[in-house]
Amino acid sequence: MTVRTLFAAAALLCSLAAPVAAEVDLSGEYRSIRHEDVPDRGPGVGYGDYSGIPLTDAARQYAESWDAAQLSMPQQQCRVHTVAYNMRGPLNLRIWEEKDPRTQDVVAIKLYVSTYEQTRTVWMDGRPHPPAFAPHTWMGFSTGHWAGDRLIVETSHIKQGWHRRNGVPQSDQTTLTEHFVKHGNQFTHIAVIRDPVYLTEPMLKTQHFELIPRALPKGAWLWPCTVVEEIARDGNDVPHYLPGQNPYLASTRTESKMDVPGAGGGAATLYPEFAGNTTKPATPANRPDASAITRRAVQQAPPKPPVSATDTIEIFPVRGNVYMLVGGGANTTVQVGEDGVVVVDPKLEGASKKLLAAIATLSRKPIRYVIDTHVHADAMGGNEAVAAAGTTRTGGVVLRQIGNEVAETAAIIAHENVLSRVAAPTGKAAPIPQRAWPSDTFYGARRELTVNGEGLELRHLPAAHTDGDIIAFFHRSDVIAAGDIFSTESYPVIDLARGGSVQGLLTALDTVIELAIPDVDHEGGTMIVPGHGYLADEFDVAEYRDMVTIVRDRVKDMLKRGLTRAQIQAARPTFDWDARYGAESGEWTTAMFVDAVITSLQGDAR
Repeated sequence: MTVRTLFAAAALLCSLAAPVAAEVDLSGEYRSIRHEDVPDRGPGVGYGDYSGIPLTDAARQYAESWDAAQLSMPQQQCRVHTVAYNMRGPLNLRIWEEKDPRTQDVVAIKLYVSTYEQTRTVWMDGRPHPPAFAPHTWMGFSTGHWAGDRLIVETSHIKQGWHRRNGVPQSDQTTLTEHFVKHGNQFTHIAVIRDPVYLTEPMLKTQHFELIPRALPKGAWLWPCTVVEEIARDGNDVPHYLPGQNPYLASTRTESKMDVPGAGGGAATLYPEFAGNTTKPATPANRPDASAITRRAVQQAPPKPPVSATDTIEIFPVRGNVYMLVGGGANTTVQVGEDGVVVVDPKLEGASKKLLAAIATLSRKPIRYVIDTHVHADAMGGNEAVAAAGTTRTGGVVLRQIGNEVAETAAIIAHENVLSRVAAPTGKAAPIPQRAWPSDTFYGARRELTVNGEGLELRHLPAAHTDGDIIAFFHRSDVIAAGDIFSTESYPVIDLARGGSVQGLLTALDTVIELAIPDVDHEGGTMIVPGHGYLADEFDVAEYRDMVTIVRDRVKDMLKRGLTRAQIQAARPTFDWDARYGAESGEWTTAMFVDAVITSLQGDAR
């Protein structure tokens, strides 16, 4: 969007500040009028053209490191333009109302976007937005209301996407405010995009649509996409350019005549004052005060809730008889059924009472299995109390061998490496009481159970977050409890002292991606419960895997060039994602993550 268009749109918003008339009917089939920003909205612009975007330095580095070959990866081929972008491109649009048959009140306004065949629901019945731990989707969750003859829509829970299709990222913390203003057989769509991670201030876009006079053929509304094996590559191979090594930036800017100040974007370039300062070349030194902009963007990022054993336990249905229980230090996955209850990662010890109360609202059956995905207290702190609330199904000779005391509690299942970490030799003090130790361990690559009528696969992930990590895959429900190899809240914890490694972590993430099968357009399908954060799917894990891979490659390159540990830290190999996952204080900081990657790679080289 040009500066002139920006101010024109702002003026339009101001002129519409007061309600003029009653709500209108937007129903109909429309086509986009793409007379403005044609290159951006049509074939796309080349590398390095970030003009008109108030992006952060981190977003710029992300974009300059981005390789279009990423779109050949299986998890990227059918990725959808998110709701924060999809009204910009070529599309046909259908809008209709859904009404309560008894009252004829409008319950929702529906929008069908032909590009990637996306259907949006704008709820008009006053319902609240879902909690923060609900899944993020391409179209997000939208609610609307009328202000005179304008429809105003607020959208949250949007997946990660792009602000421009040449690598400028849009984070999953983005929210969107839209104004639909109808005039005759046309309407103006005004989008205000807020991204606290990659934008320093709200970005304003306008689009125009007009009614289609005649019905379009069926094919004009379809955009099928099928994933194929375009390029054979290792799972840890994510195409990208190391910082400063993108060979196409200079050439594409020259060819497109964008080798001028302002091409690199930034908030200061959007205002008239910048127009008189265009005599210097577009170098990083002559861009706006990007470091200050980035700091401001980080400060705008939503605060992360503290980890506390006294958190309220909130229940979120995942699928079928599987639930995600949030709070108390970590996510817990619970399966209920006729056989009883399975609890994966029973939280911190202090949360046990609330956890058991929450489970009791789901089932009155006994707890049969407690499963630890790793050795840390946020996963297994509640072992003793939660197992004591259940029973083990056994009898006969087996009962006489193990004793009645063990049978009076639920079985605690973990990989044997977890037991070796919490047990102690005879005469030595163990770090946790014996009643909290795993009572049923396995040492192989996997363990299989059948419980509540479905197969439950426990798969060991060697040397990942720790050396005892497992995932729990509920096959019929199609839900994976991933433990702490995956978080939507922070950089991954690589516990070197307990056998973790960056390469093992990447292999573990690839394992989850290989097991998961997405629904249409890389959304939904196999649902994945992270150790911390919101309910996810394969695409979310793939984005996280890509981030860790790129950080690993940058650190590996720096080590190869002989940089010291201090120099690598100063170079900030995580810079692109620090506003999203980073922390300067607490139990796991950005510096600790980078240090773990360095040490892990140095160990691999020995």
